Amino acid sequence: MEKKKFKLGLLPKLLIAIVLGIIIGQFFPVWFCRVVVTASSIFSSFLKFIIPLMIVAYVTMGIADLKSGAGKLLLITVALAYGSTLIAGSASYLVSASLFPSFMSEGALEQIAATADNSLVSYISISIPPLLDTLSAVVLAFVLGLCMSTLRGKTIGDTLYNSMKDFSGIIDQVLHSVIIPLLPLYVCGTFIDMTKSGKTYAILGILWKVFLVVIIMHLVCIFLQFCIAGAVSHKSPFKMIRNQIPGYTTALGTQSSAATIPVNLQCAAADGVSEQIRNFVVPLCANIHMAGSMITITACATAVCLMNQLPISLATVVPFIMTLGVAMVASPGAPGGSIMTALPFLYMIFGAEAGDPNGPICAIMVALYITQDSFGTACNVSGDNAIGVIVETIYQKFINKSSASV
Repeated sequence: MEKKKFKLGLLPKLLIAIVLGIIIGQFFPVWFCRVVVTASSIFSSFLKFIIPLMIVAYVTMGIADLKSGAGKLLLITVALAYGSTLIAGSASYLVSASLFPSFMSEGALEQIAATADNSLVSYISISIPPLLDTLSAVVLAFVLGLCMSTLRGKTIGDTLYNSMKDFSGIIDQVLHSVIIPLLPLYVCGTFIDMTKSGKTYAILGILWKVFLVVIIMHLVCIFLQFCIAGAVSHKSPFKMIRNQIPGYTTALGTQSSAATIPVNLQCAAADGVSEQIRNFVVPLCANIHMAGSMITITACATAVCLMNQLPISLATVVPFIMTLGVAMVASPGAPGGSIMTALPFLYMIFGAEAGDPNGPICAIMVALYITQDSFGTACNVSGDNAIGVIVETIYQKFINKSSASV
């Protein structure tokens, strides 16, 4: 009888990558750190090229495979994602405004600013321009998927459907042969950069209470989302949270909702979400569900306002959250993409002068956000699967059932 070969799972590999990243960033020379960061950067460029193709393949086939109710499911998913983002941002402001004033300290901005431009530079930079940007890929996937779902077998044949199915198979092969095996390298490079540049330690040492409150808000958000999903689907929220650990850890290292799609699809499968629903909801929500990022941005903006004695209220925060909830659709492909998308809109909170994207206040905002971006992204992707469970339940109980009776 042959012994089974021991195979290290993705979660242990990611944890090892995180620990190695911190150790290498702390104790190894800069030249060695830059070598790893260079390899991670090249992989990141390839990943950014693949992400729009992944969205087109998965979202298109996810919608096209819905025999009925594709339009309804799209509206339901978008409403759930946007509503979750708005509620998370508003709750973040209320908590931050209540707690942060008690532990703001003088001189914190200057110390954080010192780490703003300390990132490691890779030895070489290879640019692989994506064939589509993220937003264009989402729109194209909507158009193709909805039209194929509605027209296939009526006014058009199966040629385009079969071609997209083959294309989806190619993307699957790339993900399982290249992307997932190299994700630990990407994670390791991210943590080396964060450790070597001093961003993490500087901000943890200065505003660790702010950091802690934000992380707790992320975890509470995840818990509540899965509790709601469990109540709707009659599944154990604790089991679903346990299933989400690989996706959470991947997002923690990649700082990219889109880069976590392959692993998050596996988490959704473990939650019992059908293939057609998870292939539709997970890639879609990776681009439109930003609850964790909104918690971080709102909390950081509140902290910066309090430290600079700038006026801030729920009346100014809500319009900002509503605008940013739409604007961030194009941002999840790159680490820190959400805060870069938010920069042009920060004037809505900081005012015209302090909200200058090139000014020192916004630079502090970026530095503070980037250090917590990993946790916000992990919150985003975890909520994606909670939404997936809810959408699966709605589809099976109402949409699919009603169409079957007809």
